[in-house]
Amino acid sequence: MKVIFIKDVKGQGKKGDIKDISEGYATNFLIPRGLARVATEGNMKTLENQNAAEQKRKEQEKEEAQVLGKKLEEMTVQLKAKAGEGGRLFGAITSKQIADALSQQGIKIDKRKIELDEPIRTLGVTQMTVKLHPDVKATLKVQVTEE
Repeated sequence: MKVIFIKDVKGQGKKGDIKDISEGYATNFLIPRGLARVATEGNMKTLENQNAAEQKRKEQEKEEAQVLGKKLEEMTVQLKAKAGEGGRLFGAITSKQIADALSQQGIKIDKRKIELDEPIRTLGVTQMTVKLHPDVKATLKVQVTEE
């Protein structure tokens, strides 16, 4: 019996897969638990439409990430911090502080998307990478000035 998997089933198939499964397993286990549907013509069309909509949504997310990336590369985030002798900061600038400064400028970015190897501990301009999408990265400039 051919079935379309609605959810991932360990050892059998992933969501969206179409497989030939024994009839008893399908009718007694997969279908009652909502893990699979019978692969009829109508269900196959529905699956194709869902896949097309998912693909379109992913492309739109990527486009939005590219637009945001261009916007980020053109701007410089300015932060103020107390500094001691030689331009060393008392404390450090973290990715959370950078994300907060961006949100004040109207750009919402999760702090985990800002790739900061170690906190900024000196005055001046630092460039860092922001991962907006699996395929889209942008470079952000952060300028730290003395209070």
